[in-house]
Amino acid sequence: MTEQTQRAKALYTRFLGHFLNMHKEGFLKEYKSFEIPREQELEWLNEMALEYAGQLSIRDWEAMTMLESISQNYQDSWIVEKVASFASRNIMSADSLVKLIYAEKLVEIIRSHKQLITKELLFGACKVAVQILENVISQPLVIDPGHELKELGLKDKRALNSRAEQSLEQVKVLIN
Repeated sequence: MTEQTQRAKALYTRFLGHFLNMHKEGFLKEYKSFEIPREQELEWLNEMALEYAGQLSIRDWEAMTMLESISQNYQDSWIVEKVASFASRNIMSADSLVKLIYAEKLVEIIRSHKQLITKELLFGACKVAVQILENVISQPLVIDPGHELKELGLKDKRALNSRAEQSLEQVKVLIN
């Protein structure tokens, strides 16, 4: 990989492929000067998505946030499959905040991929999101050390439930 390509990849991955953010930070002109083909950018996005999919954790939502952001520029059904599968197997043992964030981000990832994924995958992933959201609403508020309601702009269980209900409404829109 040439030095220019390495620099281009560093910029592209730093901004997760978002040209608007590159522009805001003053790097878009430099990046565009490298004339990177779209196929190469898609390869870099796929590499990043694979890396973050491997970092999914019930302790936090950082990797999920990155996958949500990548999904705005790169759609592949395996991302929805991987995230929904991880969430269905692992997320119910997480605290209330992680559950809510995972479900919200899963809904956004589904929305980004809706035109690409099969109806079966759409319904399966939405089912996982609904199960998590209903659990958030029905179970008592549990917050692990290091997580706070204020982080999400919430003040109590009622506000948490309200956000979960909003996401449930978004799922209804997705499946209709």
